[in-house]
Amino acid sequence: QVQLVESGGGLVQAGGSLRLSCAASGTLDPYAIGWFRQAPGKEREGISCGSDSNSFTWYADSVKGRFTISRDNAKNTVYLQMNSLKPEDTAVYFCAAAVIGGGYVCSAGRGFGSWGRGTAVAVSS
Repeated sequence: QVQLVESGGGLVQAGGSLRLSCAASGTLDPYAIGWFRQAPGKEREGISCGSDSNSFTWYADSVKGRFTISRDNAKNTVYLQMNSLKPEDTAVYFCAAAVIGGGYVCSAGRGFGSWGRGTAVAVSS
């Protein structure tokens, strides 16, 4: 199983931007990568997924138009560019990997077998 490490979180004012990174221990080719977040007292939320094999990307309505997922295969890294941040985006953000063709559901996080430990994002109003 690929191992994932998130970075790039921090404190930002509302309207600002952050770029999160998800570095993998090996090639990303076999995997779709998802970004998820969990705010205090709330359930985990799937916010974006991407796969190179079919140029598939998905965004939750809560982040559509503000967040962009991308990957640099040479660096085995997936990014989440977050713009126009809102206080309600405050959460711990996780990335996870699902084997392409193994069956996964981005919104629910089902089928994702490798999870990072998360990076915290705080957006002040």
